[in-house]
Amino acid sequence: MLRLTEIKLPLDHPPEALRAAILQRLGVRDDALLAVRIFKRAYDARKKHALLLVYTVDVEVANEAALLKKFRNDAHVRPSPDMDYRFVGHAPDSLDERPLVVGFGPCGIFAALVLAQMGFKPIVLERGKAVRERTQDTWGLWRKKVVNPESNVQFGEGGAGTFSDGKLYSQIKDPRHLGRKVLTEFVKAGAPEEILYVSKPHIGTFRLVSMVEAMRHEIEQLGGEIRFEQRVTDVLIEDGRVAGVVLASGETLKSRHVVLALGHSARDTFEMLHARGVHLEAKPFSIGFRIEHPQSLIDRARLGPNAGNPLLGAADYKLVHHAKNGRTVYSFCMCPGGTVVAATSEPGRVVTNGMSQYSRNERNANAGIVVGITPADFPGDDPLAGIRLQRELEARAFVLGGGDYQAPGQLVGDFLAGKPSTELGSVEPSYKPGVHLTDLATALPPFAIEAIREALPAFDKQIQGFAMKDAVLTGVETRTSSPVRITRGDDFQSLNVKGLYPAGEGAGYAGGILSAGVDGIKVAEAVARDVLGLEAAQSGGRAGPGCDY
Repeated sequence: MLRLTEIKLPLDHPPEALRAAILQRLGVRDDALLAVRIFKRAYDARKKHALLLVYTVDVEVANEAALLKKFRNDAHVRPSPDMDYRFVGHAPDSLDERPLVVGFGPCGIFAALVLAQMGFKPIVLERGKAVRERTQDTWGLWRKKVVNPESNVQFGEGGAGTFSDGKLYSQIKDPRHLGRKVLTEFVKAGAPEEILYVSKPHIGTFRLVSMVEAMRHEIEQLGGEIRFEQRVTDVLIEDGRVAGVVLASGETLKSRHVVLALGHSARDTFEMLHARGVHLEAKPFSIGFRIEHPQSLIDRARLGPNAGNPLLGAADYKLVHHAKNGRTVYSFCMCPGGTVVAATSEPGRVVTNGMSQYSRNERNANAGIVVGITPADFPGDDPLAGIRLQRELEARAFVLGGGDYQAPGQLVGDFLAGKPSTELGSVEPSYKPGVHLTDLATALPPFAIEAIREALPAFDKQIQGFAMKDAVLTGVETRTSSPVRITRGDDFQSLNVKGLYPAGEGAGYAGGILSAGVDGIKVAEAVARDVLGLEAAQSGGRAGPGCDY
């Protein structure tokens, strides 16, 4: 097949216009175009009154070789890449040890799924509950102000990504097209097929719930096992290699291959790993607030007269400002037509995050407006110093919010003027259990407040109305990414504990659903290679059936 890029058509083009544009691009007759598949559809909104759809398509044509020769100097006509996923190997029948996967968020799901598809029958240990029970516990905070430390927005089946916008795009380098494997598995589990070709695919919380369940059932049907409410409290290390884990129940599970697919909020697990001497390091992350505007304002600013077009949906944005004090302020996890949610996993703390449903039809747009920080800003120089800073800011937000899990909030106009807010304006905040108006000046370190105050008017120059006085800030956003990295080598194993595979966002190697899923696949492959290598050594050199190396 051939891949054609940069095919541009008007927003309101008829269906047959795409085929006509392909025929014109290639200069062939209609009967020579045998098949068309849309690989990607994006839009170019630089001219709001003449917005264009931009297609990348894979086509099957007669005389492909002749066309490739004809277009050999055209970068927009090339052979379609091979994006089929191929397993690195399959478990031999003689294998009697099962790998363990700790955590069942996006990374853990894909690590377990690919291991199961290769026949390794993994055991998954998830500290939280199954996704529907977990949803009830999460609503307990939102509706009743009750925190369950083991079952919440951060912990439980599906991970933190379940209560998010469900974004499925990433800027990671992906030469093997593993992201396509992630998207394909999501479609198989019930996601709409459009996620395979729209430029910024998303799913939303309600759809993610049923998809996560479907993927769990596939893992189980393939011989894997998922154990909920199983918190790992210790790792067993013998002669520099992992030997198993200990659960809160006291049970010990033996295995020489343990995938640590922790979320970025598994603070007690980080502390345990540090105490056991597993190599960790502090890493940069970001802190800030959530900001809410009317979605209609964002739509008009970004899409002009095309605002509200169902093909485009709710508009998003991505903003960056380099402040005079040397800090970078940027928008994070923008949720069109979404809500701000309570995301703490610990009592006595307040954390915000954003979430959208697939429809993205709520009245407000929200995003994190966050400031990058480095270990030099942390209170201490040990690997856990970032966790201490997060806890300090979250506890302060709890007090500023009134001590009952309301989020401290402030109108943008008052924040810029340096005065407390006393009443809401035209923007009604969506955060549950509620917003307590106050002065956010003490919610973050002074350098962060200074940088955000400078950034908001700058953002207003890019999106008219962004600094509107009635827009609402709620605090605090502290869990943008993991504050630690569980350092690993090129073989995906811990630097100092063989058989221990740090993976995903919590380990510092991903930053969203798609990248976490891709990392889960890579780690599953690394486990398979190591297991098959050990098996080969024990069986006189045979690497097991199906191995491709």
